[in-house]
Amino acid sequence: NAVVSAVPLLDMLRFDQLLAGASWVGEYGSPSNPDEGAFLQSISPYHNVDADGTYPEIYLYTSTADDRVHPGHARKFAHLLSESGHPFLYYENIEGGHSAAANLRELARRDAMLYVFLTQKLMDEDAPEGSAD
Repeated sequence: NAVVSAVPLLDMLRFDQLLAGASWVGEYGSPSNPDEGAFLQSISPYHNVDADGTYPEIYLYTSTADDRVHPGHARKFAHLLSESGHPFLYYENIEGGHSAAANLRELARRDAMLYVFLTQKLMDEDAPEGSAD
């Protein structure tokens, strides 16, 4: 019922164009290599969203100051989800780098939002408290 995508790498055909992405070609492969590019497209979340597909609601969070995975990945994916009519939540912290939390207060805020989202999506409202169902 829920997906959490934290400081995500989502566009596998352009990851090498943003920030540290060029240094990951040895790990993921090169989008400009025909064979590797075809494989990367097949596993790229951004390139595999089906407008007619059914997905659980996604909670995306990122950081404007992330120096590893550019926040453009999450922004672009959120836009695609919106255009495709898929439900999602999006949070972008201005500070914090790749951890998406600059300090304990921000970490607590981010985790609180995460736990509320997961509780709302995963807890069965009809189950009695303490039930394993």
